[in-house]
Amino acid sequence: MAFKNIFKFKTLSTAVAAMLLFATTAVMAQAPAAAPATDGGTSMWISVGYYVLLFVLLATIVGIVGKILRVYDLTSQIQGKKSINWNNVMAVVCILFLVVGLYGAYWEFTEQGTLTLPEAASIHGVKLDNMFMVTFIITVTVFFLTQICLFGFAFKYRGSDKRRAYFYPHNNTIEKIWTVIPAIVLTVLVITGFFTWKTVTNSLDVKGDTPAIDIDITGHQFAWEVRYPGKDGKLGGKDYKLTSSTNIIGVNFQDKHSLDDQSADTIYLPVNKPVRLNIIAQDVIHSVYMPHFRVQINAVPGLPNYFKFTPTITTMEMRAKQDDPKFEYLLYCNKICGGGHYNMQKVVRVVSDAEYRTWVAAQKPYLNDALKKELKMADEPKALGQNKLALNN
Repeated sequence: MAFKNIFKFKTLSTAVAAMLLFATTAVMAQAPAAAPATDGGTSMWISVGYYVLLFVLLATIVGIVGKILRVYDLTSQIQGKKSINWNNVMAVVCILFLVVGLYGAYWEFTEQGTLTLPEAASIHGVKLDNMFMVTFIITVTVFFLTQICLFGFAFKYRGSDKRRAYFYPHNNTIEKIWTVIPAIVLTVLVITGFFTWKTVTNSLDVKGDTPAIDIDITGHQFAWEVRYPGKDGKLGGKDYKLTSSTNIIGVNFQDKHSLDDQSADTIYLPVNKPVRLNIIAQDVIHSVYMPHFRVQINAVPGLPNYFKFTPTITTMEMRAKQDDPKFEYLLYCNKICGGGHYNMQKVVRVVSDAEYRTWVAAQKPYLNDALKKELKMADEPKALGQNKLALNN
């Protein structure tokens, strides 16, 4: 039993890396303090250092105990006494490791199991949560079964003078079982996920379904620009070459659908109505993230992305559920996109259809007076009883 191997560089470096992972996990799982930390995270790393020192201490104790047992074993052999049965020792260690490991898994579930996403407030969000739970149950079941079998068999069939290990190199039946069953399970999970993914990334309305409300979301350092379609229900096109201080997202007003588009500071969504987000970024990669709706997709410069979903719980209903009168759905950026990343938040409100229509009617057009002046737009004389806009540049 070469305990000195514990102190080899590779073994120590691997153990230290594992301990650092455990330490950070333990620290993150601790209950937050009553007052927010103001030391820049110093206390967290002090806690990590505490766990690392604890690990070093335990490793030293194990090494000392190992040396003592080794000396005792050699002394017993010199005196003609029966030496320590190291197979039994290692078998007991395996069982202890199994018990401690299972308790560690239980601790993870109890401490960090509460750090889940909030209640899903969209149709596809419920499907995603169900798929996650099914996957979780399957993987956890397999984890416990395999670990119990692994260490249980190591204990039961430990080395003995009365029994020799049997060399069992291959078995076609076992190979088929542990290949075919996981393949079937994974295929079902992947296909289910594929159909859900297809519905949320669909850029076109399916025939017979309720047309989705198009909302344009453009990300840049460090804000989200939101644009709604006007009365025609269609968003106008954009061209990055047209971007300016007044035309922030480069709307192309040669496209007639752009003339009645509206800008908004807050995102309003009608409950139980499909919404399609048209997403793009102007500088670096951002990420549209709305955890309550299970919405997350990258905003990439030059690459339009889409996310279609149907909100199912209004803001007022969620406030009642959460018992929080100040609750708001929020749009975050889920990419570390620069120093002002933390500031990329926008309020999202889910309201009734009537409230949504009232809100839309009160929004200002994207084509404001400053933009008209920049584009040299002027009102033409009335013709056929209608006011028209002439683009002079």
